[in-house]
Amino acid sequence: MHRTHPSARTAARRIRWLVVAGLAAAAAVITVVIASALGHQLPKSSSTSASLSASPHASPGEPRGAPDEADGVVPDGTTVFDDSVPAVAKLDPGLLKALRRAAKAAADDGVEFSVNSGWRSPAYQDRLLREAVAKYGSKDEAARWVATAATSPHVSGDAVDIGRSQATAWLSRHGADHGLCQIYENEPWHYELRSEAIGHGCPRIYADPTEDPRMQQ
Repeated sequence: MHRTHPSARTAARRIRWLVVAGLAAAAAVITVVIASALGHQLPKSSSTSASLSASPHASPGEPRGAPDEADGVVPDGTTVFDDSVPAVAKLDPGLLKALRRAAKAAADDGVEFSVNSGWRSPAYQDRLLREAVAKYGSKDEAARWVATAATSPHVSGDAVDIGRSQATAWLSRHGADHGLCQIYENEPWHYELRSEAIGHGCPRIYADPTEDPRMQQ
């Protein structure tokens, strides 16, 4: 019968002990790694949920983000001939035709029309009204400058705000010849189509929108 030397048995036991200790250490490391990974994932998931709940799409009743061209925001340098800009393209066809006819006549006098505002979405109009209330301190004072989405001729595409003082000065003299009339005394840039003005002159100007019967709805 073969006998194992005592020193050999001791070495074998040490090897087994080292193997067991190594496996235990590896298991401990794996456990720590898994726990750490789970611990980092949970806060991330919570953060994502919080972000979603804060998203403007989470509460349909909350105001939208900033308006853009699709809402009627006008890029700098826009003219009455820019069909690619919704604020111009969505104007009433009769108004747009009169504007372009007048713009061509004004160009012969060295005057260029620019569009500061035209058609607006209801959401954009609502935002402008909220900003006006904040600026002027009350709804009554804001109403002298900004109409509601339900009454604004900008929302219906029936009004345009023309830029540059030379252009508005030209329109004050020649606008009626093209059926274009200033409607409010406090807004020399705001023009609407009044076809009957051709040959008869524009109707009386209101001091501000609060005198306009259309705004009393």
